[in-house]
Amino acid sequence: MVAEPVLSWRYYGPIEGRVVAMDRSASDALRLTLDQVRIGDVSQERRPQRVRLSVHASTGPIAPGQRIMTTAHLSPPQGPVEPGGFDFRRHAWFQSLGAVGYTRVPVLTIAPASAGIEGVRVTAIRMAISRRVKEILPGEIGGFAAAVTTGDRSGMGQDTLSSLRASNLAHLLAISGLHMGLLTGFVFVACRVGLSLFPPLALRLPVRKVAAVCALAAATIYLMLSGGNVATERAFVMVTVMLGAVLIDRRVISLRAVAVAAVIVLLLRPESLLSPGFQMSFAATTALVAVFGALREVGPKPGPKWLKPVVGVLMSSAIAGLATAPIGAAHFNTMSHYGLLANLLSVPVMGLFVVPAAVVAALLAPLGLEAIPLTVMGWALQWILTVSHWVSQMDGAQGFVVSPPWYVLPLIALGALWIALWQGHARWVGMGPLAAAFLLWTAGQRPDALIAETGGLVGVMTEQGRALSKSKGSGFVATVWLENDGDGVDQSQAALRWPEANTIQRYLLKDREIIHLTGKRAANGFDECKANQIIVSAVALNLKGPCGIFDPDRLYETGSLSVLDGKLISSAALTGQRLWSPNAPGDLRSKRDQ
Repeated sequence: MVAEPVLSWRYYGPIEGRVVAMDRSASDALRLTLDQVRIGDVSQERRPQRVRLSVHASTGPIAPGQRIMTTAHLSPPQGPVEPGGFDFRRHAWFQSLGAVGYTRVPVLTIAPASAGIEGVRVTAIRMAISRRVKEILPGEIGGFAAAVTTGDRSGMGQDTLSSLRASNLAHLLAISGLHMGLLTGFVFVACRVGLSLFPPLALRLPVRKVAAVCALAAATIYLMLSGGNVATERAFVMVTVMLGAVLIDRRVISLRAVAVAAVIVLLLRPESLLSPGFQMSFAATTALVAVFGALREVGPKPGPKWLKPVVGVLMSSAIAGLATAPIGAAHFNTMSHYGLLANLLSVPVMGLFVVPAAVVAALLAPLGLEAIPLTVMGWALQWILTVSHWVSQMDGAQGFVVSPPWYVLPLIALGALWIALWQGHARWVGMGPLAAAFLLWTAGQRPDALIAETGGLVGVMTEQGRALSKSKGSGFVATVWLENDGDGVDQSQAALRWPEANTIQRYLLKDREIIHLTGKRAANGFDECKANQIIVSAVALNLKGPCGIFDPDRLYETGSLSVLDGKLISSAALTGQRLWSPNAPGDLRSKRDQ
């Protein structure tokens, strides 16, 4: 269903295609996703159908459906930056993304958006709404408003995104369960209360079911306008299952409903099982349903009525935070120490002001009066950004966590699910796997050495932390390695840990010597090749001897490498033969191999 040709060589030259999506890259550059691609003289059978380009040049207005051309660098989607790490190649394959790259020259328009609007009409409507929102609310506030209403994050800067991540508020950007739940909840309550105000209707119609149908219609429209990404689809399925329970007179919030939603999501997108979004979403939902279900069985608690919503918000944030914290730490290697505080100050504002204002703005837009509710929405979002900046600048706001071994998260899931599902005192048996998981996490060992699949970077573990062979270049790889180590330094600081700065970098690792050759001159002038040496280079080597040679040709076969307890491990060996593997059946071999 998703298989498309994947570029298998580095390409530089002309490229043209139709714009189908826009966002921003990690370097804050405009990023375009193109389909109907043409790449030089590459035949259609060998040509990727979708590519993603970061634009590092000034360009005019870009709109979905617009056909553009430029001169760009393209390469295949990268594999894991270390064996066992996140596999972007797999992620891209399921998105039918056949190449990624960048351009530093202006983008030219060869056909207007109107000529290629078919198939991206909804995207064009989304971007038009996003532009209107940013006209009324300029700056970061407008970018934030566009992100939560249409899923368009292109108006948000990296500083704001970093602040939201450090304060554990980045989930407010992703149109997921929180947004969908708040929206459908608001529409459901508004319709139910509105219909109940008219006795003739309230006495003759099943008001609760009519409100559920209205809420489902609102959720469907929101799904379309938000771009229908995986997180939004997942939230839509969960909401649909729960509103469907209302229509057939079943309990709305139950673990069965969560299970049904998970099965549907996995049938539609089986690859989402490995994504942090799926894991965190269902961990939070399962924990909330299980805990509040247990409290419901205990019975009502004494106390004033006004206090119950406050306690509910506190408990919801604490439960969801505890359930998702290990997953977030395992995937992103960070923990926000004051995230609970930030969420307590921000989530109620999102529910009470941002979402209702967005709904009212949508209703008033045909009359041209959307500016009034959007202004209210802007005030609320300004508060959230203020909280984000305040919390992120606190001392010790963000901590760094080492990546756990692969078996830790399954153990945590096993223990937590046992506690949630089992009845009686035997449920506390689940504490055993949980305790074992956290002990194994702390006892986990990081690789003694790491080698990038391009040969452009080597990292060795020292007493001070991981030392990198270069202070610049392969920045993404360096960042991920250091994050997985739980190390908060940047690449330039990690490079200072290497004993000597030279074009021939040497490091003695127990009984092996790792040598990194930087540049053509170093590679061409090097002639050693001993049995205990691992020689790494980003350019082709012509050496004879018993050493381990890892140049581009060899690394193309092995992928990234690690050394742990003297054993050399390759990404290719751990990944195995997959449909997205470079050596998969039917793979388009590189020009080099031809």
